[in-house]
Amino acid sequence: MTNSNKPKRAYNSTRRQAQAQQTRQQIAEAARQLFSERSYAGATIEAIAESAGVAAETIYAVFGSKQRILNYLLDIALGGDDSPIPMLERQDPQAMFRETDQRQQLGMFARGITGVMDRAAPIFEIMRMAAKSEPPIATLLQHLLNERRKNMETVIQHVAANGALREGISNAHAADIVWTLTSAEVFLLLTVERGWSREHYSEWLADSLIRLLLP
Repeated sequence: MTNSNKPKRAYNSTRRQAQAQQTRQQIAEAARQLFSERSYAGATIEAIAESAGVAAETIYAVFGSKQRILNYLLDIALGGDDSPIPMLERQDPQAMFRETDQRQQLGMFARGITGVMDRAAPIFEIMRMAAKSEPPIATLLQHLLNERRKNMETVIQHVAANGALREGISNAHAADIVWTLTSAEVFLLLTVERGWSREHYSEWLADSLIRLLLP
């Protein structure tokens, strides 16, 4: 007679979670490639599903919409992973905030933001093009640009806490300068159109910020 009171084996979800994460990454990578090749509008859910090797229904179940895939791609690009840690609370910005030498701070910032832009600038470009015909993405893009500007204000506050800025340069003006020089547009112009290496861009950015912002 079967013992109905036999303890059930504890369910281990680790493998299922790993498979779900792999599926999410497959979908995201397929979408990234198609967004780049066909534009956001030209990359349909069906095309993304075919490229990822999944059903369209799987994409809707995992992400819900094409815009959420784009959001996910941007989150990954900005942070380097999908951990829900705010940008300025990550390791590199925190190390830069702790530094007390202004020139060292700006050099650290330039190196860190170069890595971010290397990942995120292509996604920003996809969003910029999509925003022309997709009002929700236009709204999202404007929000992201505003948030990036606020982050630059925080960066400048930490630099200014270690000494005066260049005469005639307010914190707000300095934040505008940093926001502009670290934009996706400038990064892509120099690294793609002009063929600069990431190292060249990083060195130029650090030198430019030091010259423009410090006495």
